[in-house]
Amino acid sequence: MIQAVAASVIWGLVLCLLPGARTRKDHCILVAAVAIATALSLNIDAIYRAGDQAIGGRNLLDLCANILMVVGIYFLSQAILRAAELNDAPVRRDRRGLLFLGVVSAGLVLAFLFIEAPVSSTRFMLDYGDQPAAALYSAVQFVYIGVVVSVTGYVCFRFRRRMAASYFRVAFTLIGVGCSLALVVVVAVLGMDVAHLLGDLSTMEKLAAVYDASFVGAMVFLCAGLALPPVARRVARRTQLKTQAWLLDGLTSTWEKATAARRDERLAAPAEVIERDDAGTRRLHRMLVEIQDSLLMNPDAAKLLDEADFKALTQAEDYLASHHGVPSGQGSLARRERRHGSDR
Repeated sequence: MIQAVAASVIWGLVLCLLPGARTRKDHCILVAAVAIATALSLNIDAIYRAGDQAIGGRNLLDLCANILMVVGIYFLSQAILRAAELNDAPVRRDRRGLLFLGVVSAGLVLAFLFIEAPVSSTRFMLDYGDQPAAALYSAVQFVYIGVVVSVTGYVCFRFRRRMAASYFRVAFTLIGVGCSLALVVVVAVLGMDVAHLLGDLSTMEKLAAVYDASFVGAMVFLCAGLALPPVARRVARRTQLKTQAWLLDGLTSTWEKATAARRDERLAAPAEVIERDDAGTRRLHRMLVEIQDSLLMNPDAAKLLDEADFKALTQAEDYLASHHGVPSGQGSLARRERRHGSDR
């Protein structure tokens, strides 16, 4: 049940990440989410039984799931560490990290080969965890996970305040909490492995309860933190597009009045002419420039503008200055023309 809940949460993260996959330069988070979600899904009892029987019924699917898990954890840490760098430098291959990942994967395979596990089991460590080779098999995986999540959590807590966007600060905090809970999972698993070797079933049961709670908590916090930035960006983008459309609609009549005497030098259709990224911003800026030029060349054109026009100008100028850092040579245009108009 725990595996099914955790897998569902991770697959939800995958769905949140897919819409921006084409435009995203770094796909580490998506790769990590798919790998971890697949690993957790393979451990769902019904899927595990059918899958393991299909490849021989000797628990090879457990090995595949665990290798996928460490691969997912590696890519997860890479994505978070790169996000903390706060630059747009080209993605560099982490050769040392990949080498370490390869050594851990090889260690899992070697340890698995020495485990006597002839019958497919959905409770692999419970059924075979009393063997030293099985304890080593588990330790290789979870010590690696512990090291990676410790470093990742430390980076999140250390650099979260450097994030310019508030949603990134919240996301880093959530991921840091998730990494902390993942570390609790690691300690619980290693404790259960030792208790199993010693035959201490009471301690195993207590640690199993800690494992269940911290595992679900870790998945929820990690997924919430990883899903927040792309979802927040999409919401912000939609809000921005609505604001730009509203500003363009309000500014069009002002533009028509101010540039009526300069039809040959203005955009033929300001709402459709520019078809590039951030087209709304470019259209607003172009229209403001044309209005400014028209009022400078023909001051009498200001007499055609009413209070609503000046308000539309001010709103467009303020939006560009606050959201896009557009130098505002026309930033005081509406106020200046309104003042001059009142003087006349």
